[in-house]
Amino acid sequence: MNAFLPLLGVVALVAVLAIGCSQPSTPPQATSTTMPTAISSNLFSLTEAEWKARLTPAQFNVLRKKGTERPFTSDLLKIKDDGTYVCAGCDLELFAADSKFDSGTGWPSFFKPLTSTSVRTEEDKSLFSTRTEVLCPRCGGHLGHVFDDGPAPTGLRYCMNGVAMKFQVKK
Repeated sequence: MNAFLPLLGVVALVAVLAIGCSQPSTPPQATSTTMPTAISSNLFSLTEAEWKARLTPAQFNVLRKKGTERPFTSDLLKIKDDGTYVCAGCDLELFAADSKFDSGTGWPSFFKPLTSTSVRTEEDKSLFSTRTEVLCPRCGGHLGHVFDDGPAPTGLRYCMNGVAMKFQVKK
């Protein structure tokens, strides 16, 4: 019986993460899954060692290993300033501050990307459901997921890992 306790803890953690940033609905049609030509020519091609040197351990876990930060831990949740959210891996501009909203999920949420080519999406069948993963089109870093339960005008909720982004104040 004691041998199963660590496994139960892992199962409980996976369930909490899946509920907090997941919906069992059909994946929304967010943006094209093809990588834009203008950005793909700048695709970062770094080794795992180079990524580890460039990123913090938490950033590496999310961006390169598709991890998820704990809810309500991101400093980006508190930011109300005007500016732009950029990829922590390559500084590509992702979201404008005026598209951010409080979804109550514990992760920074946005109703649209900065431009139609600011993010790319892929189907994600992990965690016992089908979701739409959001990736940086330049470096391929995992940013989070997009769901179809967001506010107007798009009806989308880009549920992002704050550790995968940096905020740049508008000057």
